[in-house]
Amino acid sequence: MSSGTNDTIAAISTPPGEGGVGIVRISGPDAVQTAAALFVSPRGRSPLTHPRQRVFHGHIRDAAGRVVDEVLLHVMRAPRSYTREDVVEINAHGGPAPLRAILEEALRLGCRLARPGEFTQRAFLNGRLDLVQAEAVIDRIRARTDAALRAANAAASGELSAEIHRLRDALADALARAEAAVDFPEEDLPELVDDAFFARLRDAAEGMRRLLDTARAGRLYQEGAEIALIGRPNVGKSSLFNALLRDARAIVSPVPGTTRDVLGEQAQFGGVPVRLADTAGIRDAGDDIERQGVDLARRALRAAHVVVLVLDAVDGWTPGDRPLADEAAGTVPVIVAANKTDLAPAPAEGHGNLPPPLAVSAKTGAGLRELEDALAAALLGGAASREGGPQLTRLHQEDSLRRALEDVERSLHAPEGAPECLAADLRAALRALGEITGETTPEDLLDRIFASFCIGK
Repeated sequence: MSSGTNDTIAAISTPPGEGGVGIVRISGPDAVQTAAALFVSPRGRSPLTHPRQRVFHGHIRDAAGRVVDEVLLHVMRAPRSYTREDVVEINAHGGPAPLRAILEEALRLGCRLARPGEFTQRAFLNGRLDLVQAEAVIDRIRARTDAALRAANAAASGELSAEIHRLRDALADALARAEAAVDFPEEDLPELVDDAFFARLRDAAEGMRRLLDTARAGRLYQEGAEIALIGRPNVGKSSLFNALLRDARAIVSPVPGTTRDVLGEQAQFGGVPVRLADTAGIRDAGDDIERQGVDLARRALRAAHVVVLVLDAVDGWTPGDRPLADEAAGTVPVIVAANKTDLAPAPAEGHGNLPPPLAVSAKTGAGLRELEDALAAALLGGAASREGGPQLTRLHQEDSLRRALEDVERSLHAPEGAPECLAADLRAALRALGEITGETTPEDLLDRIFASFCIGK
């Protein structure tokens, strides 16, 4: 870590803007003394005279004795606090002026302005949270869907940590046996590296593979995805866009080429937060503005995690649709949706490797549920069934676990009678697993992780 925890830090812990209540948080060895110097109780009570957790009502005064705000003072004594240090939370009125004034008074009395994530960083350094649980804090804050929140809560409760520790215990036991075989080759000991030894390693490797299978869904729940609706002009992309959003967000007109820009709105499919993009109809553009719209549509296509190619069921597959299907296919999952099936049936044939179109009607709502299910399946693949168990939600977690799996797989192919190679591979695997929980995580990575938090958390 780039700094210790011997100083006292302070920050505003609530978002900028106006609200009923705002919080200034102080943590460190002088937190209670700082609060006592700022706080005046109408009943003469002082937080310094109460050794346990207390809530005090009173006022914060500045250096000149003027009232800054009426507050509730929450005092949490170490180790029974978020950071396991003395913590004071000043609940004031939630406007920018009183919160800023209270913070400035705390800084005047010797507190240091907290860095982003420093309160959670102290909770990690003081052993209250491991790294998985610390990262779950920011995942909870940023969760945009119920599925994302459930994944964050599972990590915060220790489910992922428990699975990592189970894997580490299996590898640590194997390493002890391999090292004993190295250190005491001539001793009259039972065979230490036997079939049962390798069977346990294979079980650990399989557990790692299962956990790696959750990475796509876990990251999508937290990071979200892009879905682009593409197609020729006037096939009903904007109508379908509005129908999926259950809101009239895009202009709908029978005039081809109405959409000239990319319109994006937030939605969710299968618990994955997405940005759903309505794009201009892709064709040989007739003017410069439409040409720019077509360029933006193609850019949205390339950036999407999933593409929905919209056909007009009345026209079926046309010479303009097939090149678009070829352009989209092969890079990301493509779902073909035949719109306007209230006027004509969907085409029965697919194109290339693409299956027949889904039959939908933006006008009547028919087929929308099937399209939403197809979008969720395309985003999550088989990972949707793992929702509710431990999941990887961060790229660095996936990278560390993948390296650990490679080390274990290499140990399974170590030369017979070479426990030294086995031990080296297992030590590397244990280090990689420890990076996930924070036990062996490089300091620069820890600093980057906590710097991504908001100030005050």
